[in-house]
Amino acid sequence: MAFSFFQQELAIDLGTANTVIFVGDKKVIDEPSIVAIDKQSGKVVAVGSKAKEMQGKENLHIRTIRPMKDGVIADFDACEQMIVQFIKMINFKRTIFSPSLRMVIGIPSGSTEVEKRAVRDAAEHSGGRDMQMIYEPMAAAIGIGLDVMAASGNMVVDIGGGTTEVAVISLGGIVASNSIKTAGDVFTDEIQQYMRQQYNIRIGEPTAEQIKINIGAALSELEEPLDPYVVKGPNLVTVHPVEAHVTYQEIAHCLDKPLAKIESSILSVLEETPPELYSDIVQKGIFLTGGGALLRGLDQRLANKMNIPFHVSEDPLRAVARGTRIALKNPSYPFLMR
Repeated sequence: MAFSFFQQELAIDLGTANTVIFVGDKKVIDEPSIVAIDKQSGKVVAVGSKAKEMQGKENLHIRTIRPMKDGVIADFDACEQMIVQFIKMINFKRTIFSPSLRMVIGIPSGSTEVEKRAVRDAAEHSGGRDMQMIYEPMAAAIGIGLDVMAASGNMVVDIGGGTTEVAVISLGGIVASNSIKTAGDVFTDEIQQYMRQQYNIRIGEPTAEQIKINIGAALSELEEPLDPYVVKGPNLVTVHPVEAHVTYQEIAHCLDKPLAKIESSILSVLEETPPELYSDIVQKGIFLTGGGALLRGLDQRLANKMNIPFHVSEDPLRAVARGTRIALKNPSYPFLMR
């Protein structure tokens, strides 16, 4: 007990869009992965939701940074400062000693050694003394309750902000996988481009994100149709304020190309899957996790394409975080890396 008093254990899902941190079984941080920096001093002005409120509204002295891009650290200093600030927000037990931090962090399955080193360094500089990593599709599978140690095939498609992770898992290991940089951020970019081309309206990333959340769809015909969403912004030519009534059918059309890339990624992994595991997958279906799984009609579109059932997991946005938390309690898992 004395040892645990001086050690804090953190499970961290360091996502492109959101960072989730568990201390034990308690979720203590669930914030956007954004940090606001004072340009002159380099000091942190805000992190998380407060920094997101500033996004697109910065003045000459403040800039907002998303340190994670395509699922990996794009700005090391900003990422380190963001983690440090999030950890400061956690109400640790106060002792005469600083608590030792043990961490398990989720990373994309396609991470290079350089990218893994960047995660290790960021964890160490933010106070981590004992750090392990877990691939995100493995964490997602654990987080939705799949038995990853069984001699049976499970397939997970984790569509995050920066990457889509596709993996077949059996006997505590990844049998076949693919990681592509087509995910939620690309969906947002496509919506911004569509609004410029179709309506001559210039919108920022936060507005495009709201369009995706409110009327984002993967099919042009949904069982429960959505009302058009009103988008306001400046005209690209006149700069006069204009508004457009955008339908979910339009968004389904503009997201068709990135969704086709995700389909190709899934098919390529299925091609590499051994026949016995393939039959398990056909029987159980394929599980969708990550924020992208919330895209309306996506499971139906993919099922029609693959002729295999697709299931949207419960609370898919936090599946990786839940799996990372479970892995934290089981440091002897064979798939954890240092």
